Amino acid sequence: MAFVRMCRRLAGGGAFYLLPSGRHRKWLRAKMSLFGTTSGFGTGGTSMFGSTTTDNHNPMKDIEVTSSPDDSIGCLSFSPPTLPGNFLIAGSWANDVRCWEVQDSGQTIPKAQQMHTGPVLDVCWSDDGSKVFTASCDKTAKMWDLNSNQAIQIAQHDAPVKTIHWIKAPNYSCVMTGSWDKTLKFWDTRSSNPMMVLQLPERCYCADMIYPMAVVATAERGLIVYQLENQPSEFRRIESPLKHQHRCVAIFKDKQNKPTGFALGSIEGRVAIHYINPPNPAKDNFTFKCHRSNGTNTSAPQDIYAVNGIAFHPVHGTLATVGSDGRFSFWDKDARTKLKTSEQLDQPISACCFNHNGNIFAYASSYDWSKGHEFYNPQKKNYIFLRNAAEELKPRNKK
Repeated sequence: MAFVRMCRRLAGGGAFYLLPSGRHRKWLRAKMSLFGTTSGFGTGGTSMFGSTTTDNHNPMKDIEVTSSPDDSIGCLSFSPPTLPGNFLIAGSWANDVRCWEVQDSGQTIPKAQQMHTGPVLDVCWSDDGSKVFTASCDKTAKMWDLNSNQAIQIAQHDAPVKTIHWIKAPNYSCVMTGSWDKTLKFWDTRSSNPMMVLQLPERCYCADMIYPMAVVATAERGLIVYQLENQPSEFRRIESPLKHQHRCVAIFKDKQNKPTGFALGSIEGRVAIHYINPPNPAKDNFTFKCHRSNGTNTSAPQDIYAVNGIAFHPVHGTLATVGSDGRFSFWDKDARTKLKTSEQLDQPISACCFNHNGNIFAYASSYDWSKGHEFYNPQKKNYIFLRNAAEELKPRNKK
C-alpha cells in the first residue's frame, strides 16, 4: 500500500484569490505567489506538446500541466459545467490541493492552493463550482471557498478520510465522507456534527456518487449500494464480482441519464461491470482483464498491475482505466471492446478524470507505492497530462 508516509511534511507557500465573484462570476485577477518553497507556481506558461528529452515520461506527447505537485498525485477532478471554462483540481501526498485553469489552447494557468496536514486522498466540487471539498489522511475534510480562497474544516473522522462527495438532493445538500474508521458520514457544511453516520463492514477504500445512487467498496471486498432520495440509506449489499482487493469504483448511467450500475477495479488487473437491476444478471454483468503485461496472452507469464482509476466519458458512456503499469486504456463496455491503449509511461498512472463535456482526459503520472518503498525515487518528478478525448472515446459503431 502507498499509505506509509502519512503526514510526513507540510509544504509552505501562499495562495491567492481565484474564482467566481457573486452571481455574475467575474473572475478575480490577483497577485500570484510561489507554490511551496521550491516550485514557481504561477510563473507562467505551459509546456509544449511532447518533450525534447529522450526519456519516456510523456510517450503520448500530451500536454503537461505546469507546476505539478511535488509528491504522488492521488486524485483529480474537473470543474462542473456550471462554471465557464475548465478548472482542474489535484490532491497530492505533499499535503496540498492545487487548482489550474485549463484554457482551450491547452495552456494551463496555476491559480491557487490549499493545505492539509496529511496527504490529500480525494477531492470533489460543489454543483455550482464555487467550492471544492478535500479529504485527507489528517482525519479531516475541508471546504475550500474559491471566491474568498478560505478553507475550513467541515468533517472529522477517527482515521484517514479516503473519499468525499457532494450530494445535491431536492430536499437536502450535504458532503459524504468515507473513512478507514469504518464509517460513512454525511455533513451539513454549517455544522460540526454529522447529519448521519452509517457503519461500514470494513474500511472505506473507494466510493462514487451520482444522485440518487452511491456505491462504497471496502476492505475485505465489501460492496454496498446506497439510495440517497429523502435521506441516505443502505439499498443493497453485493457479493464482490472480483476476487482481490478493491481499488477504484465509478458509477455509469443509462440512456435516460440515470445511474444504473458501476465499474469496479481491483489490484489484480481486472474490472467488473455490474448493473444494479439487470434484465439478465448472468449475461449483463461481466469482468475483463486489463493492465497486464503481454496483453491477454495467458500462455506466457504475466505481470499483473493494479487498476488505479476508472472514469466514464460524460457523453459517450465509454470508459477509461489507468494502472500501475503506466498505461491508460479506453473501453466500450457495451460492445465489450478496447478502443485504445497508450504507450507505457515510465511510472504508474495514479489517477484520471474527464472534464464536463468529455473533450479533455486528464491523467496523473506518479509513483503509487505498488512496489514498495524500494522503488520510490524522490528525485522523480510527478506529472499531470491533458489529452484531447473528443474522438478516441467514441464507440466504434457510431458514425
